Amino acid sequence: MPDSSLMHEIAEYFLLTVVQVAVIALVFRPMERMWPVEHWPDRRVTAIDRSYTLIKLFGVLPLFTYLILAPLGNLFGGGNDDPTGIVSVQGLVPWLGHHPVLLFLVYYAIQDFTYYLIHRLQHAIPWWWALHSLHHSQRQVSCWTNDRDHYLDDLLEALIVAGVAVAIGVPPVEYALLVLSGELLQNLSHANVRLRFGPVLDKLVVDPRFHRLHHMRVDPERPTLHACNYALVFPLWDILFGTALYGEKVRPTGVGDPMVDADNRRGIVAQQLYVLKRFRAAVLSRAGWRPGDVAFNARYEPVSVRDFDLHALEESQVPLAAQGLKSTERHNGAGS
Repeated sequence: MPDSSLMHEIAEYFLLTVVQVAVIALVFRPMERMWPVEHWPDRRVTAIDRSYTLIKLFGVLPLFTYLILAPLGNLFGGGNDDPTGIVSVQGLVPWLGHHPVLLFLVYYAIQDFTYYLIHRLQHAIPWWWALHSLHHSQRQVSCWTNDRDHYLDDLLEALIVAGVAVAIGVPPVEYALLVLSGELLQNLSHANVRLRFGPVLDKLVVDPRFHRLHHMRVDPERPTLHACNYALVFPLWDILFGTALYGEKVRPTGVGDPMVDADNRRGIVAQQLYVLKRFRAAVLSRAGWRPGDVAFNARYEPVSVRDFDLHALEESQVPLAAQGLKSTERHNGAGS
């Protein structure tokens, strides 16, 4: 018979999830209708992102939390009543155990910094970008876009974040609360809404304008401008590591790479399969392990942006040739 405390935790999780979905649908969506950044005559392409959100919140996340994280926590930390962990925060600073709100904030900061580092790697390593590019392929970034991910990308991210959580002694129920609260803030930061937190608060919490710049399409005239604003909740990490971008006007979102942009014409199953093709080709090629921005050729292999003309690629909307880059190299030479 299932443990009653575990069943209570799972019930709490699903209650929080219902609240989160209600906030997205009843608060963030009306905000998008009243104060949109971009006006979209046809929102049908955003429906797939809503499906991703519901699948993740009601299926993937609870299964991972209670079937994988909870057993790991019991193995390494002794369970919910004694979350010691390997390098337990409570063990290092015992008095935090008597201040649960402060302890939760410490957990939150550690988790958010972990996400920041992961996010940098998702953009820097081509094989990981092959997975993460699905998230950025959406040209209509909305309050549902946060969970538009490849499930292998989600798994890698979750294993790292959960591993850190187990190591520092976060109980499963608090881990779920950490993730869900972070998810809700990210739903807001992805919203297509003209909302800024102001010159002080926007340095403390990521707002929609800050994160929308992260989703901008590459500007061929300023090809490194999009490498910014990786933080998910606290902009502090971007500020400390020099990746914060403020003051830029809002730009179109999505990607210029035709191979990735094609995700917008596919359903969830097809998206997952085509992303795996990019991932497999990247993992098996040397270029897939060399840090840097890439596009994917007709064989789904990553090609460094140094080897072709960004202008020509986006204007043509034709994937890079599978063999040779002579035409793009001529474009590149002509434009230099």
